[in-house]
Amino acid sequence: MKKFWILILVLVLSIAGFVLYSYNAYSIESIKLTSLNNAANAEVVEVLLNKEAPVVVEYWKDGSSEVLRTVRSEAKKEHKVKLLLLEAGSTYHFRVVIDRLIKVKSKDMDFQTRKQSPWLARNWVKQEDQKNAIELAGGLVMLCNARLPGYITMIDGEGKIKWYWQIDDIGVRAATLTPRGTILAMLRPPVADVIDDTPKEEADSLNKMKESIRRGAIGFAGGTAIAEIDLSGKMLWRINMDTVLGGKYKVIHHDVRMDKAGNIITLVRNQLPFDMSKIGGSGIDTLGGEGILVMNNKGEKIWEWNIWDKWDVLNDPFIKEFAYDRFHANSLNLDTDGNYLMSVAIEDQVWKINATTGDIMWKLGKNGSFKMDSTHYFSFQHTVQINPRGELMIFDNSLWKHRSGAVSFKLDTINWVATPSIQAMLPKEKYTSRMGSGYLLPNGNLLQCSSKTGSVMVTDLKGKILWELNSYFVPYRAEYIPSETWNTFFVKNKLVEHRMLVSCQLISVCQAELAEARSATLRQAQGDNRCDIFSLT
Repeated sequence: MKKFWILILVLVLSIAGFVLYSYNAYSIESIKLTSLNNAANAEVVEVLLNKEAPVVVEYWKDGSSEVLRTVRSEAKKEHKVKLLLLEAGSTYHFRVVIDRLIKVKSKDMDFQTRKQSPWLARNWVKQEDQKNAIELAGGLVMLCNARLPGYITMIDGEGKIKWYWQIDDIGVRAATLTPRGTILAMLRPPVADVIDDTPKEEADSLNKMKESIRRGAIGFAGGTAIAEIDLSGKMLWRINMDTVLGGKYKVIHHDVRMDKAGNIITLVRNQLPFDMSKIGGSGIDTLGGEGILVMNNKGEKIWEWNIWDKWDVLNDPFIKEFAYDRFHANSLNLDTDGNYLMSVAIEDQVWKINATTGDIMWKLGKNGSFKMDSTHYFSFQHTVQINPRGELMIFDNSLWKHRSGAVSFKLDTINWVATPSIQAMLPKEKYTSRMGSGYLLPNGNLLQCSSKTGSVMVTDLKGKILWELNSYFVPYRAEYIPSETWNTFFVKNKLVEHRMLVSCQLISVCQAELAEARSATLRQAQGDNRCDIFSLT
């Protein structure tokens, strides 16, 4: 019996020795905090280890019980870990963890995020709506500003800006989440259009139909460049359209998308010189049409489509009336089979276009391919998409009914019947004759944008407003960024008291001496840049 307990004691001591050795064998030599792109919503923790090992960083806002834990890094000595979705002007706590079987944790440290930029310090969500933040299903609202500085921002249900990207030389017309978890943005000159510079309080006057649909070479929804930005705010590449394809497509418009292969898809304006005397007019005129351009991120053309190759101009009864802008395509997306969906505003239709042959496969809407109740015809629609229920969804601007909102249809392509599903028309005071968007949320609600009233709303499937954000500019649309978008950066946990796993010092004697030499936190202020070096003792 005595031998048994001696054996147990030896085993315990061996395990304790192994734990102690493992704990002290891997240690943190230094921790430094730097700003990421001078943003108020992100920081970088730079960690130096004595040996190669994976690390994670746990961080949480002061007073919060929710801890964000970064994704486990690769095993190496030097690490740069990005902390995202921080709130401006807030205190955060964090600790570094060497993520092995025997974990080594730093002490808890803290930092202060900088104050919000003045142009973003707004009351985005009224206090009475903040309590309804749950209606947003844990996601963020992405808005784009086409003035200077051009920016993309993501706002949570309480009106707090959680993500921000800025570009100084150009505005941002629209942005969307790509299949690879980045942001694809259409950029545009900031002062090329009158509507874009109209204060929000004058938005009601913009509802008047006296405004022409498209003005100038760029128009309200045009762009001259495309950029891809990763979720840490780094611009991966930028294409200025006048520098590629011989400058043929200097202007793109309304939408830019990325397919699963990483190709860029956008709308372009194809023109056609035409002898108008053939249809009762006089002389040669230039008809304004549409096209789809597919290219890689170097600006090299992969495929293009020209509406004039598929359109019978001679038998078009509206060609003289709408010669300058015959179709006004205002939204482009991909169907689940990889073919293209295009909103054609002048026709009050959505077209499906074959991505190989360019053939128009079908048309949905008034005088389209599907049988449908005429009471459900839509007008000047935007933001075509296939929603999570597999239905074709649009934002119906409904010029003739003067009620706008998100609608969807179940499409039967065997019997060619379109059955209405979601019909979420907004209150009359939220009517917008141009622009706008509607998306189905994971919780069954809708995110809707009434652009000309500056309102972004969560509604139920009948259009009842459950939550509202007040934009301080005219947003082209408001896209939804689901919470799982950030899974490659962090996971959420509950805060637990930090306890050392074994009774020993975190760092060795030589490291303690090094830390002593750095005993005071060093702050180097250069504008919004900063570098904090933390004492490890």
